[in-house]
Amino acid sequence: MLELCSIASGSSGNCICVGTDDCHVLIDAGISGKKIENGLNEFDMTATDMQGILVTHEHIDHIAGLGVMARRYHIPIYATKATIGAIKCTKSVGNIDDELFHPVEAGVDFTIGDIEFEPLHISHDAADPVAYRFKNENHAMAVVTDLGTYDDALVSKLQNLDGLLLEANHDINMLQTGAYPYPLKRRIMGDSGHLSNERSGQLLCELLHDKFGSVILGHLSKENNYEKLAYEASGLRSQWETIHIRQVISLCMWLRETGHQTA
Repeated sequence: MLELCSIASGSSGNCICVGTDDCHVLIDAGISGKKIENGLNEFDMTATDMQGILVTHEHIDHIAGLGVMARRYHIPIYATKATIGAIKCTKSVGNIDDELFHPVEAGVDFTIGDIEFEPLHISHDAADPVAYRFKNENHAMAVVTDLGTYDDALVSKLQNLDGLLLEANHDINMLQTGAYPYPLKRRIMGDSGHLSNERSGQLLCELLHDKFGSVILGHLSKENNYEKLAYEASGLRSQWETIHIRQVISLCMWLRETGHQTA
């Protein structure tokens, strides 16, 4: 059975643990090594249980602890070739042995333990960003954040999921009338930025089915969103009544956008 545990989410750091009884991996390592270790301990796991770190893209809030974890525990790292190149150019990450890097490609499956992963191309302002769909036996989940828009190809890849962590970053009106400088507003709302509540809801409407297990709304903006607003604007209330989703969770993992290109 697949499990998904959120250790951290937001511009201050992202780290998700997914796994089965026999295999666990991290998706991103964007917080300190110590925080990752403590987060895993809260779920009765340790860093030595991790069989891989899958990186979505090279922004620092996704790789801040990558170097420490790789050097300390020799955990294999999976990322696209362009992302690996960008990681190696990020001085704050430090040196990582080349042998730990394993290039992956969007649309090409790979396996770690008893979990099959598929990187999915997404639209974000990074070298070659991806989301990840993963499955074990008859169960499938996905982690999809840091995308400004989506297309039919991504919708097709996200069908028949049992669970999903999906970005619902901002309320458009709150962002437009807020204090952010105009260039930052344009970036967030652009096709290489972040999904609004409404766009997140539109995507969900194309994915939900009567056997869907849980939806986690992540990357909520502290300044431009509220949990309740994201929940209602995404359309989950009506979907709950229609297809009886068993569980919907809005994460209190705030995305604090800044002027930097690392959100």
